Amino acid sequence: MKLEGKRIFVTGGAGFIGSELCAKLLEKGNEVTCFDNFSSGNEEFIAGIRSNPKFTVVKGDMLKVRELRNALRGCETVIHLAANPDVRLGQSDTNVHFEQNVVATYNLLEAMKSQKKKELVFASSSVVYGVAKVMPTPEDYGPLLPVSLYGASKLACEALISAYADNFKMTAVMMRYANVIGRHAHGVTRDFKKKLEANPAELEILGDGTQTKSYLHLSDCVSGTILAAEKTESGVEPYNLGSEDRLNVRTIADIVSGEMGLSNVNYKFTGKQAWAGDIKVMLLSVEKIKKLGWKPTLNSEQAVRKAVREMLGKE
Repeated sequence: MKLEGKRIFVTGGAGFIGSELCAKLLEKGNEVTCFDNFSSGNEEFIAGIRSNPKFTVVKGDMLKVRELRNALRGCETVIHLAANPDVRLGQSDTNVHFEQNVVATYNLLEAMKSQKKKELVFASSSVVYGVAKVMPTPEDYGPLLPVSLYGASKLACEALISAYADNFKMTAVMMRYANVIGRHAHGVTRDFKKKLEANPAELEILGDGTQTKSYLHLSDCVSGTILAAEKTESGVEPYNLGSEDRLNVRTIADIVSGEMGLSNVNYKFTGKQAWAGDIKVMLLSVEKIKKLGWKPTLNSEQAVRKAVREMLGKE
């Protein structure tokens, strides 16, 4: 699908990934409509592109069908990033991921069907694989058995997208992201930074510190997403996107502490598992997208260090 000179609809466009993606799409000469309810998106993230005449921001809710359909009119390609990103929230609120991920995606697909939109890029996640027995895990691994409600919701979205694409002749790209990090990312790096700012002498680490996963910097995430979309001309294609190595949480704690100029921090571990539904070890195979010409420019440690330095205003 071509991503130049088009009008592109980006859900969650004011979010961490969405804002950077919108900026890159504008650089490629597209008109971009950012649709966001600003629950996790932020005006600060899109401040640098707000004045671009080709950029339109619509504050709206994907659960409100009329708002969604009105905003979608005139757009040609849809990039769907909007979701509730808090994996742990499913433990206390089992409805949130169903509504904000599954129902929201259904509403979008119905709007696309009614307006005969044919191109969709979807932000999925590595958590659809569950506790994979093959690593690096390829896109054709199965069965897919998520262990978190967030993962289940992403897999349900993929299933809906696949069915709509087949029934209504859409082209769909499903990006299964590893842990994406950067200046505004939620997750372990920001969590550690906040905890150390509150107490520089001690850091609580969820789990036992041996959780080992792939980390992908935002810049590599955006470049891979755009390339996968541009190289997909028809059908439904899932693509893994991650680094080619892993990093454990204790090492991340060392990086954050070191970049903050702290030494002799006492690490306090909470137990064997970080939280119910957490996947302790994850590494995606990226051979499929590498054949298209993409590869990560940063490994996991480099991505984490760069993200931490960005958060601290060093880069």
